[in-house]
Amino acid sequence: MQSLIRTPHLVAPTMTVLILLLLLIPISSEVEIDCNSLRMGQFICPDPALRQIDPKTQQLRGCTPDNKARVWCVAVEGIVCSETKNTSFTREMPCKWTNGYHFDTALLLSVFLGMFGADRFYLGYPAIGLLKFCTLGFMFLGQLVDVILIATQVVGPADGSAYIIPYYGPVITVVRSDNWTYRLPQDNW
Repeated sequence: MQSLIRTPHLVAPTMTVLILLLLLIPISSEVEIDCNSLRMGQFICPDPALRQIDPKTQQLRGCTPDNKARVWCVAVEGIVCSETKNTSFTREMPCKWTNGYHFDTALLLSVFLGMFGADRFYLGYPAIGLLKFCTLGFMFLGQLVDVILIATQVVGPADGSAYIIPYYGPVITVVRSDNWTYRLPQDNW
């Protein structure tokens, strides 16, 4: 019975010590990490608050000939980037480098003036353009082939750049396979 009487005297100092310890421990909901190691879903790239699409090229601003651009990204709430000490950071993203050749111009030239080689002159292929001009577009058969090749974006500008196409326009992305590509068998195989 005596132990029950002494217990209330020990509870008050023990609770006071526990409250002081809890106040001394820093409690923060933010974590500072290297934001280049974030996983998908922990950030959004590019930052939608910034206008990072160039209206002239319809690609990310600062796109280089090796098809990469550094853009500003935003980490989710509670993550602080060690590089900038806030939620924003930069990351390299893929883009398509353009050099002033418009897809719609090349296609229209191919349809209406393809027999004179105007499409090939525009894209930077003067030898093929001159050959098409001299043979009337290979007797119009070459013109038809060029319309198909330009429409499917197989033939592009001679300097290796991409066409300027609206951001949500008819861009064709070729998916290639190599020795490291794994195909899942379908049910009907």
